[in-house]
Amino acid sequence: MGQYVFKLPDVGEGTAEAEIVAWHVRVGDVVKEDAPLLDVMTDKATVEMTAPVTGRIVSIHGEPGEMAPVGSTIAVFETEAVDSAPPEAPKATPLSSPPEPKPRIKVPAGAMPPGSQPAPKPEAPATTQAVARPEPREPVVREVGQAQASPAVRARAQKLGVDLAQIRGSGPDGRITHDDLDAVLVPTVGVRRATALAERNGIEPVKVIGLRRKIAEKMQDAKRRIPHFAYVEECDLTELEELRAHLNATKRTEQPKLTLLPFLMRALVLSLPDFPQINARFDDEQGVVYRHENVDIGIATQTDNGLIVPVVRHAEARDVWDCAGEVSRLAAAVRSNTATKEELSGSTITITSLGALGGIVTTPVINHPEVAIVGVNKLVERPAVKNGQIVVRKMMNLSSSFDHRVVDGYDAAAFIQRVKGMLEHPAALFIER
Repeated sequence: MGQYVFKLPDVGEGTAEAEIVAWHVRVGDVVKEDAPLLDVMTDKATVEMTAPVTGRIVSIHGEPGEMAPVGSTIAVFETEAVDSAPPEAPKATPLSSPPEPKPRIKVPAGAMPPGSQPAPKPEAPATTQAVARPEPREPVVREVGQAQASPAVRARAQKLGVDLAQIRGSGPDGRITHDDLDAVLVPTVGVRRATALAERNGIEPVKVIGLRRKIAEKMQDAKRRIPHFAYVEECDLTELEELRAHLNATKRTEQPKLTLLPFLMRALVLSLPDFPQINARFDDEQGVVYRHENVDIGIATQTDNGLIVPVVRHAEARDVWDCAGEVSRLAAAVRSNTATKEELSGSTITITSLGALGGIVTTPVINHPEVAIVGVNKLVERPAVKNGQIVVRKMMNLSSSFDHRVVDGYDAAAFIQRVKGMLEHPAALFIER
C-alpha cells in the first residue's frame, strides 16, 4: 500500500487560490478514479475536482468557505502500489508522495482562459517503484452551480426549503436523488412533532460561501464605492402592451415570445447616444470614465444559486425579436450552469426586474463598474387621468440608480424621460433616427 497526495492544481487565469465550496467525500470513503471529490470556486466559476486515483480517503484538508492556495494539499489517498519499473530494474523504496501531475481545466466552449494549455502527460520513472501516476484528470467547470441534481429534485427541494448543498447524493457521480431528499425529511423517531403554537428557539448558522459570498462582496463593494442616487418615474404602457400582444399573436413560429424587456432594451439603445456619460464604465482607481459606443446590456437573472447578470452583446445591432431570443438563450444558460465567462461580464448598463414581484418602487444597486441601472417594477391597471377623464390604464414605474460621481441628476432625469417617451409611444421604437 502507498499514499497519494492530491494538491490543488492551477485552475487557470493566474488564480493563486480558490475557495472550498463543498466536499463530496468523507475520511474513510473509498472512491474510484474520476469520482467527484470537491468543488472549489474561483472568481468566475465553480470547478468540480475529481479523484485522480482509486483509493481510500485518509485525510482531507480545508472546510467549506476556507481559501486553499494552489499547490496546497487537498486530500491524501491510500492506494495500491504499482510497479512501474522495467522487470530488470532494481527495486526501490515506494514513494509516499509522488510529484503531483497538473490537471487540465475543462471549460465550456469559448471560455478557455487565454494562454491556458493542457499539461503534458508525466513520464513514468525508469528505475523506481512508486504509486502509479495517473493521467491528469479534467475537472468539470460549472459556472455557478454546486449540488448535482435533476430539475425535478431541485424544484422539490426549493419548494420544501431544503438546501441541496448540505445533502450528500447517493446517485451516480454524487447526484442527489428523491430518496436522498426523503431521507432528510423523515422525522427522528420518538421526537414529538411541534404544533404551530409551540415555542421555537433554534438558531441556524449559515456560512456565506461560494456564489453567495461573491454576490455579497460585489454588492458591498458597489455600495461602498459608488454614491448612488435614485430616480423613479411612472410610465403608461397601455399602447405598448397592445402592440406587444398583437406582435405575439401574429409572430412566426420560429420567433420568440416578446416580453417587456426587448422594448425597454430598444428604448435604451435609442436614448443612450444623447447621454454617453450613462453608457459607461468608471475606473475609479485610475480616474477614467470609459464611454462606450456599443450597448452591452446586462440582464439581472434570478437562479437557484443567486442573482446572475448575463450580457446581451451589441444590443444596438438587434431588433426586438433578436433581443428577446438572446435574453431567453442567456437565461437558460445561467439557469443550467452553462454560461461562459464572456457571457457573464463586460456589460455597460444593466436592467433588473422582479417581474410580478416588482412592487411599486425599488432602489437597485449599480453593477460596478457601470454607472447606471434601470429597474422594472410591477405592471398594473390603475386609474389615471387622460384628456381630463379618469380612465383605467396599464401603468408601471421605472426605478433607476446612477453614480453621482459621473452622472448629474438633471441628465439622469432627462434620460429616463426620453426612455419613458419611447415606451409610451412605441412607434418611436421602430423609427430610425
